[in-house]
Amino acid sequence: MKEIKNVLICGIGAVGSIYADKISKSSAVLKILVDKNRLEKYTKSPKVFNGKPLILDYILPENTDFKADLIIVATKYDGLADIVRNIKNFVKDDTIILSLLNGVTSEEIIAKTYGWKHTLISYFIGHSAMRQGNIITHDGAGDIVFGVKDNQLTDASDIEILKAFFEKVGVTYRIPHDMLRAYWLKFMLNVSSNQPSAILHLTFGQMQNSKNFLDFSKKIMEEVRLIAQAEGVQNTESMIDEAFKSFNKMLPEGKTSMLQDIEAGRKTEVEIFASTVIDFGKKHNIPTPYNIVLKDMIEIIQENF
Repeated sequence: MKEIKNVLICGIGAVGSIYADKISKSSAVLKILVDKNRLEKYTKSPKVFNGKPLILDYILPENTDFKADLIIVATKYDGLADIVRNIKNFVKDDTIILSLLNGVTSEEIIAKTYGWKHTLISYFIGHSAMRQGNIITHDGAGDIVFGVKDNQLTDASDIEILKAFFEKVGVTYRIPHDMLRAYWLKFMLNVSSNQPSAILHLTFGQMQNSKNFLDFSKKIMEEVRLIAQAEGVQNTESMIDEAFKSFNKMLPEGKTSMLQDIEAGRKTEVEIFASTVIDFGKKHNIPTPYNIVLKDMIEIIQENF
């Protein structure tokens, strides 16, 4: 079985830094893809993860001396198009590509260029990493959930290869029986908590303890559930209850990534949350009034940054 030895990580923000820190301590060769501006920035002022500077090996897109066995994409959605272009020199015939972006569209975008054969679908689930400038803290609670979208398109043996690598370097993971359903379940959780928390400026604890918020969140989840059902996801009837179970496990003092973006004046991921729900709603003739309002409100907030 193929062994993963060379790893490329694209994006060392709140999630990417978790795995950059962990893999950098292993025997794997780790490179971090950056542009020239970030190379200068990170060299002068390294990211600080859990109180310690992240001293990493950076690589520019034009480099031709490195080929990756595994590429982990952990940038924000607005950087995905650049990443798809910039990883070209590092992809070989059997490179496994793993996207940890939120939403349900990033893998489709990656596969348009690199195909589905070694593109898995995946996401990060766990306690939120807290990011203030270049300082990132995380308590270690979280898994990479991964699998294949379609066994006819993707080489399922990549699952065992990635599983062996994660066990070797100490990355916790899950491999669901129904990955597509798990994928949409995480999307449901993100759409219903990230967006309203960003508008209302609520921590997880404040959301968890508000009956009015929970009722509101359920209505947002129902829009996603109906779309997931229309997209062929199985057993959607219990998805809302399962989403709330995950939601209630979040640290009360934690904040969603979108709320952190709003507080820092950064562009949010509303495009891959509300906009995606709205587009799927149009595709299947499913009304999405809650996500239409959420999108409008978040865009108004962003307009004033």
